[in-house]
Amino acid sequence: MNFKIKRVYEPAEASDGCRVLVDRLWPRGKKKQDFDFWMRDVAPSTSLREWFHEDMETRWEEFKKKYRQELERSSAVKDFISKIKGKKTVTLLYASKNVAENHAVILRDFLRIRVSLM
Repeated sequence: MNFKIKRVYEPAEASDGCRVLVDRLWPRGKKKQDFDFWMRDVAPSTSLREWFHEDMETRWEEFKKKYRQELERSSAVKDFISKIKGKKTVTLLYASKNVAENHAVILRDFLRIRVSLM
């Protein structure tokens, strides 16, 4: 399975495969038909997201650690993996303007490991 990440505001492409919104908040101006489904519960918790946004420049490394811990404990990850089972390509869509340091990067890497172990 191939995992890609993409800003939710970039145009959809056939190569995206299964398009999954992975933000806890609905992105402004987007419609339900823009995605195959929404997995809000695999996004960082509200408290973790708010903590990270208070000082994104210095908290990235700690945010990665804390978010991975949330993912390890999350039953939503198992639900997500079962929904994407059999898909060739899954594109994780996020709204953050920071393309290098956002939760979708962490989630993609986490899922790659999880799916490879199955």
